Amino acid sequence: MCGELGIEIIAPHQQPQRARCPQTHHSFPPKRNHRRFTMAAAAAAAASSTLLRASNFSSARPVLRSAVGHCILPRSAGGSAAPICTRSGSRRRAAVVRASATGAGGAPAAALPAALLFDCDGVLVDTEKDGHRISFNETFAEKELGVSWDVELYGELLKIGGGKERMTAYFNKTGWPAKAPKTDEERKEFIASLHKRKTELFMALIEKKLLPLRPGVQRLIDEALGKGVKVAVCSTSNEKAVSAIVSCLLGLDRAEKITIFAGDVVPRKKPDP
Repeated sequence: MCGELGIEIIAPHQQPQRARCPQTHHSFPPKRNHRRFTMAAAAAAAASSTLLRASNFSSARPVLRSAVGHCILPRSAGGSAAPICTRSGSRRRAAVVRASATGAGGAPAAALPAALLFDCDGVLVDTEKDGHRISFNETFAEKELGVSWDVELYGELLKIGGGKERMTAYFNKTGWPAKAPKTDEERKEFIASLHKRKTELFMALIEKKLLPLRPGVQRLIDEALGKGVKVAVCSTSNEKAVSAIVSCLLGLDRAEKITIFAGDVVPRKKPDP
């Protein structure tokens, strides 16, 4: 997918160790000195082979998110740009991609990145705990399957990429509902029907704007597009869900300028690629 954009993805850094509060069991990223994330900072990040990264799903424990208010680019002890923990999700990330532009006389330009690649769930919007999980549970309830995924369980299930794959793995491990078909082929159709309904319920949440964009996302995208930087969203979620988030929350004008690579358009979903 990235080859179509003519870009080079920068390898991720090692995730910093997270501190844990013994009283509440909440996990917090290490304290750092921060500065606001702008396109200039993105250019510096591209030059130093850094990328924006998402943190874990906090081991499925409740996390105080109010402090994560702005898109920021931390600095390492040496003063260079360091990775940023952007939110929950099993290794979800928005990658800053290196440009190959050169300046006058053939010298490397202190240029903007060639493109910004965003994951969707947990990067553009905090969707997992109060979006996808709720929609899965509403679907299970409608079909009277006797299944409900709590936050801790769903945090573990997020290690499996893709909603259909997630449900299949869960039922294979815990046992299929009594109402589920018996053959493998029929079960695939059953899972597909559940996922279709789950997507409809999730899109309704998005259309009602019950799950807002994360702070700073729209500003960063506007700045990137305004400076001619390509913007794309790469996600294992299905294309309808991702398109709904981009068009409903960012607006049609921006959506027309953003390329979407969704889970349904690749033969094998992450982490395989």
